[in-house]
Amino acid sequence: MNKNSYTTYIPHINFTAAISGLLIGSLLITSCQTMKPQAMPVVKPLPAQYPGTDVSPLPDSVLLSFDEFFKDRNLLAFIDSAMKHNTDLQIAWERIVKAEARLMARKGMLGPNVSAMVSASADKYGDYTLNGVGNFDTNLSPNINKDQKIPVSPTTDMFVGLRSDWEIDIWGKLKNLRKAALAEALATREARQFLVTNLVAQLTEKYYELLSIDAELGIIQKNIHLQEQALEIVRAQKEGGRANELAVQQFAAQLTNTKSIAYNLQQERTATENEMNALAGSYPRYIIRDTAQFEVPDSIPLFMGVPAALLSNRPDIRQQELMLQAARENVSAARKSFLPSLVISPYIAFNAFAPGLLFRQGSGAYGILGGITAPVFQQKRLKADYVIANADNREAVHRYQQTLLDAYSEVVTTMSAVKNHQQSYRLKKIEVKQLQEAVATSHELYMYGYASYLEVITAQKNTLEAELEMIGKKRDIFLAVVNLYRALGGGWAK
Repeated sequence: MNKNSYTTYIPHINFTAAISGLLIGSLLITSCQTMKPQAMPVVKPLPAQYPGTDVSPLPDSVLLSFDEFFKDRNLLAFIDSAMKHNTDLQIAWERIVKAEARLMARKGMLGPNVSAMVSASADKYGDYTLNGVGNFDTNLSPNINKDQKIPVSPTTDMFVGLRSDWEIDIWGKLKNLRKAALAEALATREARQFLVTNLVAQLTEKYYELLSIDAELGIIQKNIHLQEQALEIVRAQKEGGRANELAVQQFAAQLTNTKSIAYNLQQERTATENEMNALAGSYPRYIIRDTAQFEVPDSIPLFMGVPAALLSNRPDIRQQELMLQAARENVSAARKSFLPSLVISPYIAFNAFAPGLLFRQGSGAYGILGGITAPVFQQKRLKADYVIANADNREAVHRYQQTLLDAYSEVVTTMSAVKNHQQSYRLKKIEVKQLQEAVATSHELYMYGYASYLEVITAQKNTLEAELEMIGKKRDIFLAVVNLYRALGGGWAK
């Protein structure tokens, strides 16, 4: 072997070996540094049944639909209108649209990215360059015809065709990202359903608060009428010498205070109506209602069921489950990002160096390029992405656990509230009846001189306070039932 052939051969072998070694080495380094899965927190399971239940829990939830329990037609119509016009729900719907668009984009990543391409270029190569000498020399060849001669000043190139880049999902990374996007999209729907549940509960609470204010105003108006009668009587007694000016002043002051309470309640009623209208997406207007509906039913269903039914009933729990699933898929995708990726780039086109030759027979061109890319100098970024993905996963587990704790606690608390408010209301009704009888007795004794006017005023004051408290107890029962309905999943079926 002569010297010239020796010096040409050796660099070629070294260059090929270097490239091959670099590629193999990078693949080995990358594969060895793929991160191991990290341990996640353990979620505490829900108890088998609710504490303090006297009966065995049913095998599944017996949560009634909203209109099966709350039968007030006015309330149902108002909520139905609010579902269509509430701005928070409309915003939540737009979030669903965005999440589903992200899912569509993730699905598109699994297929090839095909682009239509039309390009034209012109280059003036130097006389002492590879392209400049090669083009000139090619035109001197006897093997080409006149159409195949390359324009050399400048050299043009026309391309009309399709190019594609397709990452082959050999490790399932793109599939993990698609699954994460799907879970996130479903989670946004559950988030909207949770808003629906809370909106229904808020509107129902406000509605019964409005009915309770109407009932309180009714009691106030009744007491104003009675106190006006008492004031007239004591004024007549003063003129007859049986009462003094102090008694008149005390009765008048009591009447003034009661009228003041009426104005406060009227303002509270206006504020409550406006809050309801704002939630319903409308400007202030009168809310149709029937105060006859503000009566505690003889029996209130407590929606007994097993705690595990919360997992299927409550949208916030379902939302956290989906976010937990999305976090797991993102962790898996982050792990697989350390592995090599295979990208195939094919193309098919009409390609020529002159516009007139572009679509002639023989101008068709096609090609394909395949390459394996292994991350070598991106390890810190990939490790950071992996740490973040695992932190998001742990955060999702903790959120899920806290949601379970809150849900179970809400059910237990509201079940207890319904029972206790019922008992308190029964006792308050007895107290009101006793105080009403005491008012009648005090009036009779006062007329015959066996009781002072202060005793009459005290009896009237105590009765008014007890009657207002009884309305409050009645309201508390309805609010506790609404909260229990919400705690067990609630919702709106229409």
